[in-house]
Amino acid sequence: MTRFLKHPFFPLIILLAVNLAAGFLTFHHYGMSWDEPLFYDYANSIRVAYTPAAFAPGFDFYQVFGKSPEDHKIYGPAYLLLARPIQQAVMAVLKTDMASAWHLVNFLAFQLGLGAFYGLVRRWLAPWPSAAATAFLAWQPVFWGHAFINPKDAPFMVFFLLALALGLDFVDRLSVRTGEHRPVQPALLVNLAFAGILLGLTSAIRVIGPLAGVIVFVYFLLKKNWRGFPLFSVYGLVALVTMFVFWPYLWADPINRLLEVLKHMSNNPTELAVLFNGQIFRANEMPRRYLPQVLAMTLTEPTWILFFAGLVVAIRNFLAKKVDWRAPLVLLGLFGFMLAYLMYNKPSVYDGFRHFLFITPPVFVFIGFSLEWLWEKLKPAIWSAVVILLLLPGLVGIVRLHPYEYSYYNLLTGGVGGAFRSYETEYWLTCYKEAIEWALANEPGTTLHIQREFPLAEYYGADLALRDLGRETENDILPGDLLLFQTRADLDLRSNYRKLPAEHIIGRDGAEFCILKRKN
Repeated sequence: MTRFLKHPFFPLIILLAVNLAAGFLTFHHYGMSWDEPLFYDYANSIRVAYTPAAFAPGFDFYQVFGKSPEDHKIYGPAYLLLARPIQQAVMAVLKTDMASAWHLVNFLAFQLGLGAFYGLVRRWLAPWPSAAATAFLAWQPVFWGHAFINPKDAPFMVFFLLALALGLDFVDRLSVRTGEHRPVQPALLVNLAFAGILLGLTSAIRVIGPLAGVIVFVYFLLKKNWRGFPLFSVYGLVALVTMFVFWPYLWADPINRLLEVLKHMSNNPTELAVLFNGQIFRANEMPRRYLPQVLAMTLTEPTWILFFAGLVVAIRNFLAKKVDWRAPLVLLGLFGFMLAYLMYNKPSVYDGFRHFLFITPPVFVFIGFSLEWLWEKLKPAIWSAVVILLLLPGLVGIVRLHPYEYSYYNLLTGGVGGAFRSYETEYWLTCYKEAIEWALANEPGTTLHIQREFPLAEYYGADLALRDLGRETENDILPGDLLLFQTRADLDLRSNYRKLPAEHIIGRDGAEFCILKRKN
């Protein structure tokens, strides 16, 4: 037992055990987000691409991308292909509904990402500071919420972390073998295969996935291990083959279609309305300060203090040659380069920083350097107390906002209540679940008119008389009927029915997410 308690992975095991206990107790509390219904339909449809029917004469291959092929074809389905069998098993074993099963599977995938992150920081830090840095990432309310309800950006961050961890480890092992002129061992080939496959899977989730390979390549160049170039080339080849196998849209014309997707994703021509700093902007016209400001407001209060302190500690360690500077530098380069690119190029941005979750782990790596410095300076009991205090804002936010953790704003912004009507809060409408459950319990015979995203309401309100408000006139709404509004982009205030009295409000800490109104 003593040996187990001293094992380097023991702190990580404790963290994952706590997370899993909380996840299994609460996964069914989360409502489906508006991106999920069609995306899970894509998961059900894409399997057909790997059957003989997909290659039969006259088969319309676009149907494998589901009900929204023009959107889904640009997203590689690697995560959906791997996760759907597990989701089906969860439904069968736990007897839960489709959305809740996916939420649990998404959360389980997030734990894999935490393991990869722990592996990264363990390259430089002791086990307990590494686990504390991992907990600091995991218990950010924004990350915790997206871990359940986001099948796009959160899994991409997970696979990006796995590709980075395995890729950097592969380069290190490659340097040892070729640097000492030792013959290639089977263990190195296994490491190469796993690293290449993970990079390929990451690329087959989102087209920017090869950026993980670029970071690994820069690290390889910094190691100056030129004898290892042939094996590194094999690593890249394995990644390319894997990406091709797991992305059916590329099969017909790999190069041109990949360039097409890259062009589309770099421009991201979305014109969604976004509430920012009390004004409504179009997503393609957001000010340059949007992403830095959102990062400052939606991560917990100690985050950036610890990050900049960690930078100072890391630089001191590099100068003292206590830590190899190359891997931390390329990770910091990921965050700095992407942030600078996004501010300069100004692509369409919306929904906070959910599209850029994958660039944030380096922030928590350098937070780990701060925690390591405290570990070296303080007694274990005092260090533990300090870490708990630093983690407390995130834990309190998770508890207070549950199950809307992703809407978190820190106290510097006034919390989610202070951000309400100035910034987007519950922008993915997961509150529909709670709103419709209230209607089922309190107004089961009443007609309910839905302002937007009707499929979400249909999923939870099959036993209600539902109507799509966007397709109706005022004469279609009878006295006594209920209307369901949501506050994204202040759409409830811009509605013709804004003066109707509220019957029930779903929200947290002074912020309103979903509003049920009654026609009088």
